[in-house]
Amino acid sequence: MKSRSKKLLDKSIAATVSAIEIYNKPDFQYREETFSILAINGWELLFKAKWLHEHNNEMRSLYVMEPFRKKDGSKSKKLRIKRTRSGNPLTHSLDYLAKKLIEQGHLEQNVWTNIQALLGLRDSSIHFYNSSRTFAVTLQEIGVASLKNFILLVKEWFDHDLNEFNFYLMPLSFFDLPKQTEAIVLNKEERDFLNYLAQLEAGTDEADTKYSVAINFEVKFMRSKTKGALGVHITSNPDAPGVRMTEEQILEQYPWDYQTLTNKCRERYSDFKRNQDYHDIRKSLCEDKKLCKTRYLNPSNPKSSKKQFFKPEILKELDKHYSKNGK
Repeated sequence: MKSRSKKLLDKSIAATVSAIEIYNKPDFQYREETFSILAINGWELLFKAKWLHEHNNEMRSLYVMEPFRKKDGSKSKKLRIKRTRSGNPLTHSLDYLAKKLIEQGHLEQNVWTNIQALLGLRDSSIHFYNSSRTFAVTLQEIGVASLKNFILLVKEWFDHDLNEFNFYLMPLSFFDLPKQTEAIVLNKEERDFLNYLAQLEAGTDEADTKYSVAINFEVKFMRSKTKGALGVHITSNPDAPGVRMTEEQILEQYPWDYQTLTNKCRERYSDFKRNQDYHDIRKSLCEDKKLCKTRYLNPSNPKSSKKQFFKPEILKELDKHYSKNGK
């Protein structure tokens, strides 16, 4: 028989998969709203599964308790289970569980910040409505990060691999190709939410964690009138034609040069020294193309002058060799 925490985990995954399936339908008019509602449902069930797992599957640990009322109206020291309007036990909220899991070291702040952004979208969907394309794009950026975080936590908390599912959101460009002349009009509620999201993102440091608040991405398709134009699709085939990135796109992905990286290390680590050990560590990390991009003065000549650029994620690897400030 499955434990209560395992049952909640299964329900959590089912809710999240349902959110993805509905979002990816080609013709669905309540896409973003339904995704945000079901995704939050999935997160709450996952938190409750973790809470039960940490409390020996004792259901009472999930219940909200309240004091008895004496006949004179004063509060007793004795507690009882608080009930919902239907008489069922009231369980702890998503906010309460998130706070406790963060305090206990089970949950990173970036995950909760992402969920707070998703909660804002959920609330506006339930209590009012969303109308602009900006809202749809914002939901996708938050939603993709949310799914990434969900997969990582299910693996970390329950050692459960979700490779059996397709955890991705179809890019908006497949549903609604925007017109270049389309004006973006936001109502007051939408402006307020975007300001709230900006405040959430301003308080995060994603270079220090594998969890994300929002993920920005862009898909572009160029029409060609040439009959011999080559069609492309995403593939893992090593023999497939490569996708070329512009210099601007490369610099967006790898924004730090050597001096910037070194300055970041000075700020981040208490025992950092720019010595041969640092150079050896950095050179070994440069072999990982996910962290370092080498640009040559003459691209056709690998012996020509070169300069290396780094992704901020390189700090995660350097953390293994140095002590962060304050620790």
